[in-house]
Amino acid sequence: MPTLDDLNHAAPGDVVATLGAVFEHAPWVAEAAAGRRPFATVEALLGAMREAVEAAPEAARLELLTNHPELAGRAARDGAIAPDSIAEQASAGLDRLSEAEYARFAALNADYRARFGFPFILCVKRHGRASLLGAFATRLASDPETERATALAEVFRIAAIRLATLVDGPGTPRTTGRVSTHVLDTAAGRPAPGVAVELHEWVSDTETALVARAVTNADGRTDAPLIHGRPVPIAAYELRFRIGDHFRATQPGLPEPPFLDIVALRFGAADPEGHYHVPLVASPWSYQTYRGS
Repeated sequence: MPTLDDLNHAAPGDVVATLGAVFEHAPWVAEAAAGRRPFATVEALLGAMREAVEAAPEAARLELLTNHPELAGRAARDGAIAPDSIAEQASAGLDRLSEAEYARFAALNADYRARFGFPFILCVKRHGRASLLGAFATRLASDPETERATALAEVFRIAAIRLATLVDGPGTPRTTGRVSTHVLDTAAGRPAPGVAVELHEWVSDTETALVARAVTNADGRTDAPLIHGRPVPIAAYELRFRIGDHFRATQPGLPEPPFLDIVALRFGAADPEGHYHVPLVASPWSYQTYRGS
C-alpha cells in the first residue's frame, strides 16, 4: 500500500494509476486531484477528489452515475464489471442469490433506470440485504433531483472506502465499524472462557446468514472483534452463545437439559461506522445484556 507521502511525490501518471478506480470508470477524478498536491491527510485527498466531481460539468457527473453497474445485474453475474464492484457486491451476498432473488433485483433495476435514467447506486458494504432492499424501495419513490443527489452521495461513500484501502497515511476517512462481545459468568464472578459464539445476520424474518464464529479467551472476549476492518452492514443481527456448555464444565451436577443452553441476543446496527459491543452477563439461571464500549 503506497503512503500518502509517496503519492505526494509521485508522477501524475502514477497517481492516476493508483487512484484511477476510486471513482468508477472515472480516472479524470484522480488526475484532477493529482494537480492539487501535496495533501496533509488522506481525508484532504478525498476532499479534493470530491470537489473535482462537484466542479465537473453536469454531463460528466451524470456519466459517472451511469457508469456504475446495476446491483446483482446481468453484467455483475457475468463478472463483466470493475474488480472493486465485484468484491463490493460479493460482500453483500449479491453473487449468491436464488433465481427468484435475481429476478426481483432485475425488476427493481429496470424500474429504477426507467424512472431516473441511471442505475441504482448504493454503498453495499454499509448495508445488509434487507436494508439494501428497503433502500431500493424507498428511493424508487423519490423525485429525480433528490435521487441524483442521493446517488452522488453514495458514490462518495464508495470512494471513501476504496481510498482508505489504497492509501496509508494520517487522517484516513472513518469507514469501518466493529461488533464485539464479552461473556461474564456472574455465578463464578469472572470472565467465561471457552464459550462458542456465533454472529448471524437476519436476512429475512425466517432466514439468517452466518457472519462469524469465535470462542471466548481467558478474558471472556473473542481474540478479534466479530466484525472489524470494514463497515458494519446496517441489519438486524443475532449473537448465539453456547453458555450451557460452559456451565456444564464449570458447575457439574446442574440439571439436564440446562435451564440456559444457547442464549440468543438479537440487536440492530444502524451506524456502519459505529462500535457495537454486545456482552452477555449470565448465570445458569439468568442473563442480561447492554450496549457497552
